[in-house]
Amino acid sequence: MSQHVVLISHGTFCHELKKSTEMIMGPQDIIHSVALLQEDGPEEFRAKLEAEIAELEDFVVLADLMGGTPCNVASRLLMEGHQFDLYAGMNMPMVIAFLNNAWVGSNDNLAQKAIENIQHVNAILFSDDDEDDE
Repeated sequence: MSQHVVLISHGTFCHELKKSTEMIMGPQDIIHSVALLQEDGPEEFRAKLEAEIAELEDFVVLADLMGGTPCNVASRLLMEGHQFDLYAGMNMPMVIAFLNNAWVGSNDNLAQKAIENIQHVNAILFSDDDEDDE
């Protein structure tokens, strides 16, 4: 059985991130998403998350925001003895890195991949080209 990833977020960000990733990487059976909706409290979100992970043996959880309800609920599950890796600050490079790890059997650091992909594009586009002029 391959490792799965569960995306959790405020609102439907997690569902849309899954769709956007699949737009690039194709359909993925190993990506799951659980949204904290406006009408949900922590207990309702926990029930949805527990239902989603009930059949998963090996999974990683990516949360949108450290300290937010989705991450806090997942953190409580960890403190109660559930076994999974939890990352906060999810973005598409993390999800793609997870998929690449699954495909090639590597264990690249997801947090590092996310950081490496944060770029100030203006600085790249308008970098000082004086060295090339010499």
